[in-house]
Amino acid sequence: MAKVIKTGIRDEKTIKETLQKEGFFNIFTWHDEPHTSYPVHSHPHYEVRWIIDGVLEITQDGKTIRLQPGDRLESEPNTPHSAFTPTGTIYVCASR
Repeated sequence: MAKVIKTGIRDEKTIKETLQKEGFFNIFTWHDEPHTSYPVHSHPHYEVRWIIDGVLEITQDGKTIRLQPGDRLESEPNTPHSAFTPTGTIYVCASR
């Protein structure tokens, strides 16, 4: 299962600087409108999703994780998951 860290950090600049120092690449901010849905998919790299605003729900292995502002989700490579944004959301994405 994915790892969730409740950082409380919501500042985009701080998040990006932290991820860069940790060796992540392809660091960018993503915006989703309310009720955006992504079907089951996977990523080839270790991934981070760090919530700045709104809610992001990730479903993996039949369990749904509800991410809130300041939450950091870390996922292993090639892990099938789907995503839904009930409220819309802004988050930072990064790969390693």
